[in-house]
Amino acid sequence: MPRVQKIEDLIESAAAEARREEFPVDEPVYERVERDPRRPILFAGSLDAPVCILARDLGRDEVAAGQPLIGAGGRLVRAGIVAAWPSKANAGEPPRLEDALDHALLTNTVPFKPPGNKAYAESVRARFRPFVVSLLAGFWRGGQVITLGTEAFRWFEPYAEGGRFDESAGTDARFDATFACRLPVSATGKGDPPFKTIVVRPLPHPSPLNRRWYSKFPGMLARRLEEVKRQVAESADPA
Repeated sequence: MPRVQKIEDLIESAAAEARREEFPVDEPVYERVERDPRRPILFAGSLDAPVCILARDLGRDEVAAGQPLIGAGGRLVRAGIVAAWPSKANAGEPPRLEDALDHALLTNTVPFKPPGNKAYAESVRARFRPFVVSLLAGFWRGGQVITLGTEAFRWFEPYAEGGRFDESAGTDARFDATFACRLPVSATGKGDPPFKTIVVRPLPHPSPLNRRWYSKFPGMLARRLEEVKRQVAESADPA
């Protein structure tokens, strides 16, 4: 993928890749809301945000809104972000979920909706991986990532030390652990670092169908967001 200077160029490059060769997309969902099924919905939120929330792929509600994480599970995530960073300007008013976009970057491993909400094959993820990596390493200025579900968490495994996570990654202990990863900064200019180090903090997927974790998810998310806030504050403290 050639080096791009603007986020709009990155989106256009992903769209060109989508048009280059066929892959499964839930086209009827796009057609119902008059969206181009080969136009990626790459992210929503702030590129200056301290935290990124990365999920697996888009759902029907996300396609309709043109934003990741806005369905049932996404609303739960947004509510948690708003609670972690309450708006002083709207104090005393009901929280607005769109305020979450001021404090987080929301994205997916693949910026398209698969048919039947089935997980994309690894071959499809590999095609669009460079664009997500470029988003996180080249445009987003934060360094803390919360992943939702196994597929989103495992997406980062090639960037772990040695290309593999440790044993805790395969157990429930991962929901209390952190995983350091290094994302390649592709086509770097003179003086640019070859890698960007990020911290991955996995969580289960917040789908209402995830009976084991759904009721626990808000508390787990709140704890992870407090970890992020604490880490950011410590990093900013010159002492």
